[in-house]
Amino acid sequence: MFCKVMSGALQGIECYLVTVEVDISTGLPCMELVGFLSSEVREAKERVRVAMHNCNAPVPAGRVTVNLSPANVRKAGSSFDLPIAAGILGAMKRVEEIWLRQTLFAGELGLDGSVRGVKGILPMVLEAKRRGFKACIIPKENVREGKLVRGISIFGVSHLEEMIKLIAQREVPVPEEEDEKGRDKPEEKPDFSEVVGQETAKRAALAVAAGFHHFLMLGPPGVGKTMIAKRISGILPCLSEEDCLEVSKIYSISGLLKEGKLMDEPPYVAPHHSVTLQALTGGGRVPVPGALSLAHKGVLFLDEMAEFKRNALDSMRQPLEEKKIEIMRNAGAFSYPADFMLVGAMNIVTMKLIQCGTGKMRENKAFRLFHEMGDGFFRIVMAA
Repeated sequence: MFCKVMSGALQGIECYLVTVEVDISTGLPCMELVGFLSSEVREAKERVRVAMHNCNAPVPAGRVTVNLSPANVRKAGSSFDLPIAAGILGAMKRVEEIWLRQTLFAGELGLDGSVRGVKGILPMVLEAKRRGFKACIIPKENVREGKLVRGISIFGVSHLEEMIKLIAQREVPVPEEEDEKGRDKPEEKPDFSEVVGQETAKRAALAVAAGFHHFLMLGPPGVGKTMIAKRISGILPCLSEEDCLEVSKIYSISGLLKEGKLMDEPPYVAPHHSVTLQALTGGGRVPVPGALSLAHKGVLFLDEMAEFKRNALDSMRQPLEEKKIEIMRNAGAFSYPADFMLVGAMNIVTMKLIQCGTGKMRENKAFRLFHEMGDGFFRIVMAA
């Protein structure tokens, strides 16, 4: 008994298809997972086995072999639980053939059979549509995110039993349209009308937003540097359709995409000065985007910029020039876009120390980073 099911995995901000092959043969009862897998994927065999037993669809007594292809690319994450369960059901002949040929599966299983949400659903659905799939079966938690992609049927399931009943149908049904009522109202964003005074700084911010230039504000504490920086993203133009999808994919794989809403407005990201290099640029055992990529097509605000670590500021040089970040790992090379507007703020004492060429502030290279940009930045000194 053999079955083949399609799923997806993330590499950078893109998705590639993973073929889940399931074979059930005679032998001692066991389940083996192969295909260059991380620990959370290898543990899926226990989650799937117990979940199927609790849903009155136990795994057959025999040798179950599951292969995730391509075998030369490392797979990570918990989104393979649902396709593995679907593959076993297909090998048991409990799935109609039309579902196996035209559907992409993704989701995590609980021991009670519940289907839990996963990250990166948006790029998976986009890739499924590009490859000609007719439908996607994903967790109920992610269904509004998946339905952001038009032209493909999206089915959300909250329990394994729901998926079993769904894929037992001989035809792919038309999914019900979600009721638009009850959706969250758009959040009110900070506005420049709330800034009293500092007309020169507001005019400079307007020029910066018009040309997408970098911006450095210098002044004593409490004059409104942070207040103005928070409002710059609100006067930037809305993202184009291409940029909207690109930014939304970044937030989707980071688990930060709001339900049922694309990132159609420029993002605003303000990391603390104690941020680590990995959190700023991205990376990790399973590489994820950092603050520089989360600010793509938006504003990256560095408050008290001189307090940032030297290596953190030095790591921003290449992204500012190339508009992207390249991360090299044993699992492969990952590329994340990072075309952002850099807005920095320092107090007046820091500025004087830099002008004198003495003190710790000069070592941090906060001021020098802006100077090396040439004419591509604005600087303004704000008075109390």
